[in-house]
Amino acid sequence: MSSSSLQVTPTPDEAEMAAIAAAVDALWPRAVAIPPADDTASAWQVSGRSWMTTPLGAGRRAPRRPWWR
Repeated sequence: MSSSSLQVTPTPDEAEMAAIAAAVDALWPRAVAIPPADDTASAWQVSGRSWMTTPLGAGRRAPRRPWWR
């Protein structure tokens, strides 16, 4: 019974190394190109307040009273 699988030797020859390199290149995930960051300021930076550094309720001087008082 003959086997069609690739036999790996302890020291592979050039053809076997090329086959291994081709298999790795075919299975390895490709790098994703990341677009460069644009220099325009976002809407969060244009307004002048750093919205993400403080909680939204931190600007209140006193806690809100319920509507029935």
